[in-house]
Amino acid sequence: MTPGSNIPLPAARVTVDVAAPVRLDVSGLLLTADGKVRSDDDFIFYNQPAGPGVTYASGGGAAPDAITVDTAAVPPDIEKIVVTASPDAAGQTFQGIEPTATIRDADGGAVLATFTPPQLGAETALVVVEIYRRGGTWKARAVGQGYANGLAGIATDFGVTVEEPTAAPVAPPQPVAPPAPTVQTPVTPPAPPVSPPPVPPAPAPGAGKINLDKGRVSLQKNQTVSLVKGGRPLLAQVSMGLGWEPAFRGADIDLDASVIAYGPQRNHVDSCYFGKLTILNGAIKHSGDNLTGEGAGDDEVITVDLGRLPQEVTGLVFTVNSFSGQKFTEVAKAYCRLLDAATGEELVRFDLTHAEPQTGVMMAKLIRQLSGEWDMTALGDFVKARTVRNMVEPGARAL
Repeated sequence: MTPGSNIPLPAARVTVDVAAPVRLDVSGLLLTADGKVRSDDDFIFYNQPAGPGVTYASGGGAAPDAITVDTAAVPPDIEKIVVTASPDAAGQTFQGIEPTATIRDADGGAVLATFTPPQLGAETALVVVEIYRRGGTWKARAVGQGYANGLAGIATDFGVTVEEPTAAPVAPPQPVAPPAPTVQTPVTPPAPPVSPPPVPPAPAPGAGKINLDKGRVSLQKNQTVSLVKGGRPLLAQVSMGLGWEPAFRGADIDLDASVIAYGPQRNHVDSCYFGKLTILNGAIKHSGDNLTGEGAGDDEVITVDLGRLPQEVTGLVFTVNSFSGQKFTEVAKAYCRLLDAATGEELVRFDLTHAEPQTGVMMAKLIRQLSGEWDMTALGDFVKARTVRNMVEPGARAL
């Protein structure tokens, strides 16, 4: 596609992913006939991943972020959904890293169109494409409109409330009026801030990313740690230990720990579990099945040689299932911890602090970044799944 061109959409559900040589933040905004959101709830992004007919999915750095539009579920007063992108690194422009948007049939996966905005320079955010309604028919249009003040400029332009960053006061603080919905540049200072992050809604508890420079890391749900120490990626053997105890003494709990390997398109590569103890030519190995959950220490251990993983593997999701059908409300002290396999040093730990009456839980994920390092994110998401086979689809959605 070229700027301004459009195509009819033959599919009711379409996915738009935006890829670039660097990691991007991709968002979607639902707009009415006046070109504005109805409220901040119409701004769909990583901290607010779902709205009416529109969802956001993170690529985790290994695949592009994506916005999926279910046109049949879009409210009738919404005329278009704009898909935006900005570099994840603060202040970085699009010069030399032009993104490409790919529009696909969300169900069949067929590519419907691609678009690369030409001649980019100082832009730090883009409206890349829009999915719009015209005469009862849904279409896609290539846009490529750039903004020099990041996603905040786009969000404000379309009516999202954006809180400006505060500077150190030089006089007694005065009340700050909320910014006008269509003003992109604050009055003071005269220059717009460089790519300030959109504020609404507040980040999820535990959100944020750290590294291993200060030693052992204890994660909260949704928190991410980069497996980097001293500025260098940790490309070595690591072990994921998973443990649990029966919530009530005398009731054995037979849970199964597994790891699912995925490719860059969230495609299932292989699974390692008690019935398949070694995969990917020995790069991933399982310690074997624990039938009771009794005893101190890790119940099952999965060892991963990060340096030997094939390039096609960009994501790993660690799961625990109850094949016997016991719910996680019958389990206590469930945790996962990442260790240096050579020294046994505990690097990262995540303790489940709540339980749901389900038979499966996604404990954590490892994602290979474009730069080569790996990130670990604590998940703690419960699903109805008694086997690793039933975890493949939920695991792909979690990436």
